[in-house]
Amino acid sequence: MIWATGMVLAPSRNLPAAKFGGMDQKRIIHQYLDKHRTALLAKLDGADERAVRWPMTRTGTNLLGLVKHVAGIELGYFGDVFDRPSHIRLPWLDEGAETNADMWATAEESREEIVALYLRAAVDADATIEALTLDSPGRVPWWSPPERQQVTLQQIMVHVTAEIARHAGHADILRELIDGAAGDNNGELPDQTANQWATYRLQLQEAAAEAARRTEMGGPGQPRTS
Repeated sequence: MIWATGMVLAPSRNLPAAKFGGMDQKRIIHQYLDKHRTALLAKLDGADERAVRWPMTRTGTNLLGLVKHVAGIELGYFGDVFDRPSHIRLPWLDEGAETNADMWATAEESREEIVALYLRAAVDADATIEALTLDSPGRVPWWSPPERQQVTLQQIMVHVTAEIARHAGHADILRELIDGAAGDNNGELPDQTANQWATYRLQLQEAAAEAARRTEMGGPGQPRTS
């Protein structure tokens, strides 16, 4: 099935403050939101079809599933919450849908379809952010208790930014487990050879083993057992 095609995401970080009514706070939050969107999607780059779908944890976490999940998050929080539904059908929300259906891609769902949905969700979200003010009211019907359901655009922007940042972190770890690729190539990760990383990892293993040994022996700073 095709949810969206041909969508190109224009990074919000390049939009002038005037596009947001001069509201610097909204622009800054939007920049962080877009930064984490980009970081998550980049984790698919260079990974083959099997790798992006392969479950890497006991609970099945996988790269393409994270992208699919975040697309749904943006469509829901920036759409339905502010009475701006996208009218894009999300099969995993249908009655009787399989548990966690938004967290993995079936063999019939192509990477291109899911990425297109992700980009379309971001475009729709950006339209909501641009149209509303930070104090614009919304309602999250799936939150409980009911008194939590009344929200503002600012709350939702912060909430979704934190959610996407969390999943981008998941994706970073998954990708490193798949093929060793790590970081965002922004200079934050030390530039070391494979041997240097192996030595570093051994150092951490030795430190962990020594800390465990000291704990078992009731070492400094640890409670002694009677």
